[in-house]
Amino acid sequence: MRVLLLGPNGQLGHDIQHAHAMAGEPFELISVRRDRLDVASVDAIGQTLADLEFNVLVNCTSYHKTDEVEHNAARAVAINAHAVKALAQACSLKKARFVHVSTDYVFGGDLGRDRPLKETHPTSPINVYGASKALGETLALHAHDDVVVLRVASLFGVAGASGKGGNFVETMIRAGREKGALRVVEDQVMSPTATADVAQGLVRMLSARCAPGIYHLVNSGAASWYEFACEIIRLAEVDAVVTPCSSAEYPTPAARPRYSVLDNAKASDLLGAVPSWHDSLARYLEAKGHMA
Repeated sequence: MRVLLLGPNGQLGHDIQHAHAMAGEPFELISVRRDRLDVASVDAIGQTLADLEFNVLVNCTSYHKTDEVEHNAARAVAINAHAVKALAQACSLKKARFVHVSTDYVFGGDLGRDRPLKETHPTSPINVYGASKALGETLALHAHDDVVVLRVASLFGVAGASGKGGNFVETMIRAGREKGALRVVEDQVMSPTATADVAQGLVRMLSARCAPGIYHLVNSGAASWYEFACEIIRLAEVDAVVTPCSSAEYPTPAARPRYSVLDNAKASDLLGAVPSWHDSLARYLEAKGHMA
């Protein structure tokens, strides 16, 4: 099996390559960087992929700077939706599987929600980023009959988030050490997720040739950003005080979901129990040298 990986330099792409190596390289994995295929050049995607040989295409690319996206809707729809459709169409012509990484931000509009969201729950994005990703899912699933959509959430990985200057874990540790005090929103609840676990699950899903469809591949458990920050500071033994605040006290250009916890039962049935975010955070901090 020949697998092309788009977005190999991001924190998820980095960990997919690592998980592939640790699994004994069960298939051929080829990294395709932006200089070879730029998803922002939508019209060139079809021809570029037509010239390549592959059985699976994994798309880890996206325009994911949530607040910036809010004021750049056309670019977001081009990269997160139209390009995704073009990738799916190219895979259809090749009779190749298309694996597309999406997000919990396709949810959020169900304001009364307080139970984890299943794959069958209707999408209801509340910002431009989430809307563009939801559209990308829909277009891909209609363009090709062999599509796997992996919804992930609140990722943290050793390579850091491409273009974001790290990830939430590193930001909390750095700010905590510099300031000694942090204020973090407590009214947004999500699924903190290690890219290492997503990557390992993806490699296993590819090797097992899982059924097409949507999967929520996130760590088990839920947390508010405040609870997540408290655990980061505690485990990393940073001398800082973490104080909760509301979203209203920390306004951002793009609205965030109040509740976007994903139900990972479908992925767990396929892969076995997915680790809790607490365990995965501890492993991450140890790998990064943040724990004694």
